[in-house]
Amino acid sequence: MIKEFQNKNQWALILGGSSGLGLATAKKLARHGMNICIIHRNPRLQEEAIQSEFEIIKQEGIRFKSFNVDAFKSEKREAIINELKSEFGDQHKIKTLVHSVAKGNLKPMTSESKPELKYDDFVLTISAMGISLYDWTKAIFDANFFASDTRIISFTSEGNSKAWQNYAAVSAAKVTLEAITRNIALEFAPFGIKANCIQAGVTDTSSLRLIPGSDKIIEHTLKRNPNHRLTQPEDIANAVYLLCKNEAAWITGALIPVDGGEHLS
Repeated sequence: MIKEFQNKNQWALILGGSSGLGLATAKKLARHGMNICIIHRNPRLQEEAIQSEFEIIKQEGIRFKSFNVDAFKSEKREAIINELKSEFGDQHKIKTLVHSVAKGNLKPMTSESKPELKYDDFVLTISAMGISLYDWTKAIFDANFFASDTRIISFTSEGNSKAWQNYAAVSAAKVTLEAITRNIALEFAPFGIKANCIQAGVTDTSSLRLIPGSDKIIEHTLKRNPNHRLTQPEDIANAVYLLCKNEAAWITGALIPVDGGEHLS
């Protein structure tokens, strides 16, 4: 295997890298020699299983750091940045920032038996799943941590344009995320930063199972997708890897479907 990122003092900082798309991406990039920093928020009951996954990443012989903190609090973000200053020194830089955050409300707009979607639910979801991309991008930029050729990658879904039951807040967050990604691509271009958004197909993750009616979504997707399978986290990780390569340096500001053709019908 070609380890094109090895011994280049390059890091991937992954927001939400303890499971799903983020974890698969961390494993893929580590396999190709990139150092990994994962920021996640999980309860202690899950810590043992998560650390087992992290050990797999470390076995790739790369440098690794993780922070189990609330990545959306400014004081926590500042503390992480300060710690990374000691870790990086003058030589190490962040080559890739991956936004893989799944923190939002899946509440109905109307219901006689369940809590209904409120203003605060929208604010929390849009802030965590959308605006936080800009918060982290700006903090890393101000700390002068980005490499001269940086790739920023965020994950969206087809819920950005289609109405799904109970998905209103997340849908609004995804649209926000895409808009911020485009503007990062535009306004940070003079500094060598490229930003793209991957539109993942319906992906077999724990987050999918949290969506009410996910069994019907899966059934429909298996019929609709021309390859008749769900997207796997590894499919998305492969696309992130491709976008990190030198050959992808001219791709920026794009919304890229990675779904096996699911969006075609």
